[in-house]
Amino acid sequence: MTSGVLYGLGIGPGDPELITLKAARLLSEVDVVAYPQVPGRESLARAIAAVHLPDDVEELAFDVPMAVDRGPGQAAYDAAAAQIAAHLEAGRSVAVLCEGDPLFYGSFMYLNARLSGRFGVEIVPGVTSVGAASARLGKGLIARDERLSVISATSPEADILAALNGSASVAILKVGKHLAKVKAAVLAAELMDVASYVERASMAEERVVPLAQAPEKAPYFSMILVIKGADPWL
Repeated sequence: MTSGVLYGLGIGPGDPELITLKAARLLSEVDVVAYPQVPGRESLARAIAAVHLPDDVEELAFDVPMAVDRGPGQAAYDAAAAQIAAHLEAGRSVAVLCEGDPLFYGSFMYLNARLSGRFGVEIVPGVTSVGAASARLGKGLIARDERLSVISATSPEADILAALNGSASVAILKVGKHLAKVKAAVLAAELMDVASYVERASMAEERVVPLAQAPEKAPYFSMILVIKGADPWL
C-alpha cells in the first residue's frame, strides 16, 4: 500500500480569508486534518480553518502543553507523530494546521523532523503574523539594504536591546508576560515613539496601538513592531 502524504499547512495569522487558495484546496481533499491544542482549550488553528473544513473530514487533535521545560512538549510531539504515522501508513493523507507559516515559529517543524524521513511531505507557506501586523499598521517594514530583526520576547533584555539598536525594523514576538521587559528595552533604545503594539493581528479581537498605550497585560499572540522608517519611499 502506498503511504499517504503529510501536508504542513500555514493557515495565516487568524483571518480565515488569509488562508491561501492552495491550503484551502488541500483542506477539502485530505483524509485527515490534525492540529495542536493547549490542554483544556479549543485549538486556535482549528478555529481559523473551520470554515474550510468539510463536514466529513476526520479530525485529529493533539495536546501540546505550554511550558518552559521542553520535556512534556517533546513527548507530546512524539505521541502526535505516532498517531499521524499510523494514518499515513494506512494510505491516508494528513494535513497539519499551523498558525501563520509552518516554518516561522511553527509547531509543524517538530512533526516534520519526526516524519519527513519516512513519508512524503509538502509544506504550504502561510501569511505570517509579522506580515499581518505591518499591514494593519500600514507601515513599510523593510526596504532596500535595511535590516529586519525578528526576536522572541523570551530573550534576555540585552539581546532585545541589541536588536533594536542594530536594525531598521524589529519584530518582537510572543510578548505575553514579557511586556514590561520589552518596554524597558524600547525605552533604553529611545524608540518608544516608533514602537507599536499589535495584539491578535487580523482576528476579530485585534488591537493596534502605540506601545506607550499598550495594556498592562499582553496575551501570547501579541507583538511589538519597531519601525524606524529611515527610507523616504519617494
